[in-house]
Amino acid sequence: MLRNMKQIVEHVFGDRSRKTLEKLLALLSPFDIQFYCTDDYAVYDCLPEEKHLRGKKFTQRIERTNLTLRIRIKRLNRKTIGYSKSEQMHDKVIGTFIEREYYFL
Repeated sequence: MLRNMKQIVEHVFGDRSRKTLEKLLALLSPFDIQFYCTDDYAVYDCLPEEKHLRGKKFTQRIERTNLTLRIRIKRLNRKTIGYSKSEQMHDKVIGTFIEREYYFL
């Protein structure tokens, strides 16, 4: 997210593996990232210690954004008729939503 604007600057669809994290870090490399806010999951140990903030109090806004995605994009709710099991479809739908809501103001 951009400082003071709290905007999404990049996203990667995938599991919580080091491979997915490396994809995200590659996309974030052109930006001057001041700090990373994560939970205490082992994959994030590779982040620079001086820029790495761990804990629930640092991830509340991120989790709130995830909840907003689940509420506003019905395809992410398993109990709806529009639910898709295709990872490719989830990536496209989430990407389109983020582009519309965060990139194009």
